[in-house]
Amino acid sequence: MFDFDYLQPKSVTEASRMLADLGDDARLIAGGTALILALRQRMLRPSHLISLAQIDRLRGIQVDSEGWLCIGAANRHVDVAHSALVKTHQPVIADVAARLANPQVRNQGTLGGNICYADPATDPSGCLIALSAQVILGSSRGERALSLQEFLVDYYATALEPDEILLTVRIPATAPGFVVRYTRHLRTAAEHRPLVNFTTVAQLNGGTCAQVRLVIGASTVVPTRCVRAETYLAGKRITADTVSRASQMIAADIEPISDVRGSGDYRRAIAQVVAERNLSAVFGLNRLGGHP
Repeated sequence: MFDFDYLQPKSVTEASRMLADLGDDARLIAGGTALILALRQRMLRPSHLISLAQIDRLRGIQVDSEGWLCIGAANRHVDVAHSALVKTHQPVIADVAARLANPQVRNQGTLGGNICYADPATDPSGCLIALSAQVILGSSRGERALSLQEFLVDYYATALEPDEILLTVRIPATAPGFVVRYTRHLRTAAEHRPLVNFTTVAQLNGGTCAQVRLVIGASTVVPTRCVRAETYLAGKRITADTVSRASQMIAADIEPISDVRGSGDYRRAIAQVVAERNLSAVFGLNRLGGHP
């Protein structure tokens, strides 16, 4: 490690001004699970770390007057997993948080830090995009809201301005009649970073799909809406053949990452399998391709 100054602002405005004044010489730290590794590996050498630990605005989990579930960015993954409000209003998010990474990361890392790091091989963002989540960003200039889909720009890149901080993740209520399912694939049982993940949010009418949102992640640079498959499924009575066709579309339409963890072709093949398993479960298809 190397020497740096550790700053502890008590408000968003104070932290934002520090970022504006220090520029690239400063980094924000919340849980620090990714940042500390980068510091140890000499990938970053900031002269200042700005702690978010004393900013109350970044904490808490509540449901607002419009029914949105609002999760402060500084909540740890374990806080999200154990929250009664999250379990009641968006149980899939609690489930994702409970399975993320490993116990050390869940007990230290924060939801906001995970989203801002923008690592493709993680869990929350794809599921949150499928749920139409937004992020609230703040600075000394005020606050603004962005969809999470707009916020995640590229590989390890977001739409944060240099003096901005992610304050809150907010998720609209899921209307009655919708089913949400998140599926992840790990390369090995010992690895905690997903190779592919897939989320379906679907409104069912018997065996017919009335509406659907499909998002694939981990295999792509940023979580990606599967628009062609969504259009294909909407309004159709769902059969095994329908699910198979939609899964083929999803695999064909993505631009998969290729790296040491898996080639693009391998990820594409796994994406098709994961999507088909997820959709089959959502639409209640049994092994013979019918409805139970």
